[in-house]
Amino acid sequence: MSYGIDTPGKIIAVHLNYPSRVAQRGRTPEFPSYFFKPASSLAATGSTIERPAGTELLAFEGEIALVIGKRARWVSPEEGWGYVSHVTAANDFGLYDLRAADKGSNVRNKGGDGYTPVGPVALEASLAGQGGWRVRTWVNGELVQEDTSDTLMFPFGQLVADLSQHMTLEPGDVILTGTPAGSSVVVPGDVVEVEVDAPGVEGAPTTGRLVTTVTQGTTAFGEYGNRPSVNDLQRIEAWGSESEHAAAVEAGRATSLDKPAAAEGENPLTPEVRALLEGLPVATVSTALRKRGFVDIFIDGVHPNHEGDRILGTARTLRFVPFRPDLFKKYGGGFNAQKRAYDTVNEGEVIVVEARGLSSTGTVGDVLALRAQVRGAAGIVTDGGVRDFAAVQEFTLPVFSQGAHPSVLGRKHVPWETDVTIACGGAAVQPGDVIMGDRDGVIVIPPHLVEEVARDAAAQEFEEGWVAEQVAKGEAVDGLFPMNAEWRARFEAETGSGAAGA
Repeated sequence: MSYGIDTPGKIIAVHLNYPSRVAQRGRTPEFPSYFFKPASSLAATGSTIERPAGTELLAFEGEIALVIGKRARWVSPEEGWGYVSHVTAANDFGLYDLRAADKGSNVRNKGGDGYTPVGPVALEASLAGQGGWRVRTWVNGELVQEDTSDTLMFPFGQLVADLSQHMTLEPGDVILTGTPAGSSVVVPGDVVEVEVDAPGVEGAPTTGRLVTTVTQGTTAFGEYGNRPSVNDLQRIEAWGSESEHAAAVEAGRATSLDKPAAAEGENPLTPEVRALLEGLPVATVSTALRKRGFVDIFIDGVHPNHEGDRILGTARTLRFVPFRPDLFKKYGGGFNAQKRAYDTVNEGEVIVVEARGLSSTGTVGDVLALRAQVRGAAGIVTDGGVRDFAAVQEFTLPVFSQGAHPSVLGRKHVPWETDVTIACGGAAVQPGDVIMGDRDGVIVIPPHLVEEVARDAAAQEFEEGWVAEQVAKGEAVDGLFPMNAEWRARFEAETGSGAAGA
């Protein structure tokens, strides 16, 4: 069986490297981090990979693989690329069902037989510079990943140099250099193809397509080791996003979330969850969302009409479309969508308005704001302007907007529809989403995540409060924020370990 390279002594993989993947994951590493894959995980083009019985989240990761050509120890980043003899394609398969068991080592979830296909051809590294390579991945013939090595956070030479500080890299060792955005789950019957080429070189030399077919395994994991387990967060991360997971469910390729979005009439803001969130800053809650891959949850550009205002409630949406005289004549008068939203908003709901980010027009005035307050609304968020701003300021109702503008409805907008998914301030908002805001800004929390996010954020706020106390006493932040092992041990000893989640 040919892999396009000799069997390596070491296979070393990088966790995060492409900015597109970093943005998807919501965390930015300062330095590269790594894990090992066993040589027994190697496979050649045309091979099959089993999705083990009792699992659901086998994910592909198309990558550029580097083959070390000569012994490297304590080399510099400028020298590192010179120690690479060949470049080839690789697929860093992983089983999200076993990630919790590994706690970062990736031994079980990425070390299975056939989990590292490479090849089919190894190209000489001298064909192109370290920034001249492209990786592409197809699933069932559809292009799902494409990126180039000139975008990497940690260039190839830096990876070689960094690793050579810690171990001797021997000829034949392989470095998997990270995957771009687009990694997702595959199911039995799917065919995954990965290709690496040098498009800027005459003739565009290519490795050819590395082909792997997914099959269904029949042997389940035994009781004598960690068993596979998944949760909603793992499902969403494995598929790439909540919307991609939902599409896969609809197509019959994925399992539904254990805790779906709140049903109509079911409020995700239970008294306990509300109490947690009311005591937290938006910044801390947004961090908890970022850990779960939710980075585009900010309603940007809006500010409260009272200093110190907070907003917390479930979304009731209203959408405006661009002004057109004939459409406004038909839809702008009478009991239009705007009036319907304010006349039917319920206690504890936040009216969220899509005004396409236009501050040069009013989207709510004093009468409608008063109507919302009388009905018990938790607030209003609009990415447009507010008319009768001073009058609206007199109300206790929190209103977040782009500021004041005197125009009436019909200058820029036609009130179009309510209770639909909208885009407000760059964030997607669905009816029933949890809206939370303070002086830092407004965020959108998916209902099925609100409880775990609230608990996680409360724990983080407790921890950061303790850190602030140490800083106030004169401690330096280096090693304390974030906490190294020594400070972590002291924190746990002083607070009682589980206290942060109390």
